[in-house]
Amino acid sequence: MKVQNGNNYCRTYLKPDNSSLEYELKSKSPKTTPFLLAYFLTCSLFLSICLAQPPEFNSDIAYEYLEKQCTFGTREPGSKGYYQCLEWLEQTLKEFGAEVYLQRFGANEAITGIDRKLTNVIAHFPSENGHTLMLCAHWDTRAYANLDPDPANRKKPIIGANDGASGVAVLLEMARLFAENPPPRSLLIVLFDGEDMGRAKHAEEFALGSKYWAAHQIPEPVEEAILLDMIGDADLEIPIEWYSERNAPSLRRQLWDIARQLELPAFVEQRGRAVQDDHVRLQRAGIPAVDLIDFEYPYWHTLEDTPDKCSAESLGQVGKVLVGFIYGVE
Repeated sequence: MKVQNGNNYCRTYLKPDNSSLEYELKSKSPKTTPFLLAYFLTCSLFLSICLAQPPEFNSDIAYEYLEKQCTFGTREPGSKGYYQCLEWLEQTLKEFGAEVYLQRFGANEAITGIDRKLTNVIAHFPSENGHTLMLCAHWDTRAYANLDPDPANRKKPIIGANDGASGVAVLLEMARLFAENPPPRSLLIVLFDGEDMGRAKHAEEFALGSKYWAAHQIPEPVEEAILLDMIGDADLEIPIEWYSERNAPSLRRQLWDIARQLELPAFVEQRGRAVQDDHVRLQRAGIPAVDLIDFEYPYWHTLEDTPDKCSAESLGQVGKVLVGFIYGVE
């Protein structure tokens, strides 16, 4: 029987005839019996570990979460859809047994000039293992479709099926798995707000939720972080993002190694562009962070960023890598 122990595999065999083992225990001298009992209990415990299998990421459920977010409409800060989605996210994560924190803060939305009340949604799955991993994405959507091919649409808000909903969808499915299969380490799922409020070519106006969390790390600091952004594209290709390789090379390699073991073609072994995203805010706070992102998406910041451009299969490839990283590869 094959079992994962950390990052290694081992094999163990138990004698199939329990009565024979019991006879041997009875026939031994009193001095050796305690040792054999301890051996038997250790083998029984090890067998139970062997039988444990990594949970299965459900791609279809993840896609349903993507669609559900989009049913609220556009989710730019201050909109009706924003507040409806916020309430749903909080309730859903609570149903999965997480300790949920709403981290509220304010920021100016540069593209509109409006001061916004923003909220990071944080779900904590604590464990006795204090090495906390953060899984994160942004849940807000952009107020202006500034790259839409039709100039008449460029001041309209976007649905953000890929740019927003896709990363959140995968993390909600991960939270569902955590509820059924307690992870072996402490986990934080953080849904950042205010990621997409900036003007083009003004990097400091973006990623405001991660900037705020990095300065106010609740409920606890983290050892490392994995960011999901724009990972729902039906034609998914995730290259090696530049800042991820420079600032978190070990974590980056672990994720691509898992993708290779699982034969997931979306994770391509080529260097991608440098993306100013939420992970950069975390890196500046000293946290190794990797950005899983497919930036080559023709519907980015347009009204055409809708669920039909995304696929369950793409969400599943990313989810399977996360499961492999947290629980191990079968």
